[in-house]
Amino acid sequence: MTKATSRRAPRQTAMRYSLYHRPVALKPTPTHFCPGCGHGIVHKLIAETLDTLKIREKTIGVAPVGCAVLAYNYLDCDISEAAHGRAAAVATGIKRCLPDRIVFAYQGDGDLAAIGMGETLHAANRGEHIAVIFVNNTVYGMTGGQMAPTTLIGQKTATSPCGRDQVTTGAPIKICELLNTLEAPWHIERVALDGPAGVRRTRKALATAFQAQVDDKGYSFIEILSPCPIHMHCSPVEAVRLVKERMIPYFPPGLYRQNGQSMT
Repeated sequence: MTKATSRRAPRQTAMRYSLYHRPVALKPTPTHFCPGCGHGIVHKLIAETLDTLKIREKTIGVAPVGCAVLAYNYLDCDISEAAHGRAAAVATGIKRCLPDRIVFAYQGDGDLAAIGMGETLHAANRGEHIAVIFVNNTVYGMTGGQMAPTTLIGQKTATSPCGRDQVTTGAPIKICELLNTLEAPWHIERVALDGPAGVRRTRKALATAFQAQVDDKGYSFIEILSPCPIHMHCSPVEAVRLVKERMIPYFPPGLYRQNGQSMT
């Protein structure tokens, strides 16, 4: 006589799924950016930050000439255009006229570190209550891939076909380190889009800068090292590797100023 085998029903494990949703502050606009460009990632992170802090309807962005200019096509908040390099000056005017608004400038390296260097330095030196988001891909992206103030030594561009020569063009300018010599800035940080961990650090840095605006703390500056596959002449995957291997050693990510105090 055999015993009947008792089989227990498989245990049902409740699984919880986290569904991805497009941020409310990010418009459903097909991207115009080149494959592998970091600007789209930064737009998404800004939108997530505006949603998280619930500040979208009181935020005003400023976008100048260059790859940054079409931010108004993607971010669902008020955005003003500015002449080439003048984003910090326009942002200053908006913030002083509307001090209750959250104001940020969104700029590339050719715009901010070249024609806009004067506006950048003086806004930081005055401690204007704005946030500046600086996307550094070491090249003029939109206008044809010319050499920028941040172009690395030996890097080939449309205007340095043999590679940047330090003797004739000087060294790449380290903007975070330069601004950290001033007394007024509240927060200065450099991050990199060099992989998932870098994206998470970038999200955290942007949240810090916008929270400083909410708390009326002063001038915040976030530099984001970003791939530009088209003008790096490589694939998107290779461009991310170049951010790790070439950009980060010269532009080390890190916290340069926190709560108005230098960290270096």
